[in-house]
Amino acid sequence: MRNCDVLVIGAGPAGLYATYYAGFRGFDTILMDALPELGGQITAMYPEKSIFDVAGFPDVKGRDLIDGLVTQMKAHSPTVLLNEMALSLTTDEDYVHVATASGEVIQAKAIVICGGIGSFTPRELSALANYESRGLSYFVPQLDVHKGKDVVIVGGGDSAFDWALSLAPMARSIKIVHRRDTFRAHATSVDAVKELGIELITESEVTGAAGGEWLSEITVTHKDGSVRELPCQSVVAALGFVANIGPLADWGIEVKKRHIVVDSAMRTNIPRVFAAGDITTYDGKVPLISVGFGEAATAINNASPLIDPTHGTFPGHSSGGGE
Repeated sequence: MRNCDVLVIGAGPAGLYATYYAGFRGFDTILMDALPELGGQITAMYPEKSIFDVAGFPDVKGRDLIDGLVTQMKAHSPTVLLNEMALSLTTDEDYVHVATASGEVIQAKAIVICGGIGSFTPRELSALANYESRGLSYFVPQLDVHKGKDVVIVGGGDSAFDWALSLAPMARSIKIVHRRDTFRAHATSVDAVKELGIELITESEVTGAAGGEWLSEITVTHKDGSVRELPCQSVVAALGFVANIGPLADWGIEVKKRHIVVDSAMRTNIPRVFAAGDITTYDGKVPLISVGFGEAATAINNASPLIDPTHGTFPGHSSGGGE
């Protein structure tokens, strides 16, 4: 059995910051994540994308943000368990017990669940299924893989337009294909793509592909039934993903539409169990990374008197070096 003051489940931005902040408050902390790398969705899905909602950074790459959070977290030497899934949770008067897929049991005085959206799988582009990893990709962990290629991005949300803007300096050509004539992406991103002269092919779908060992051409079918063949060596399908909160759904925690319900102190309905970040919901919730940081600090500070009754909720000002 492993023992700690605080167990943080989920190593995305909120989880990394919660781990740092627990250390800042002097608590022995374990950070656990089912993924093989730190960084959660950012590392898995968009490490090269720019992020614009983090205070103090007009524009920060996902990879750089995670690197900074990891460096900050390591200052207090937490224990990090990767490739480790939490399977079950039980509580008693003084502890929370979490059993893992590897057979470990972690006993903590409080836990903070920062599981993001849970596990996620991309929505498939079935017309190109045979070309997955041979021209079709769902994420862009490295931009230079697409250098010098004719790239088609499928989708109309923020990810589609963010990838178009990121790949524009290096791709031979970029086109966006979307089945509607309106977009879910932020208007400024849409305007920026238009200013670059990137072609927007709307009311259309990718319906076929051709190539040998690697994709060389796709077929686009328009709403009116007309068909267009496009040279293409790279398709990025930005069609969203299906989320699953996994075993957490059976822990007795109040969940609403795959999100954990918390109060203003980030408490769940189970004593000593807190949550922060994208996985949480409450009235007025805004799902931003910057908001998740505040939620993580709120959770740790409100857990503090439960972990050590001599600690208050208020930590003292961070500019003063803590308590």
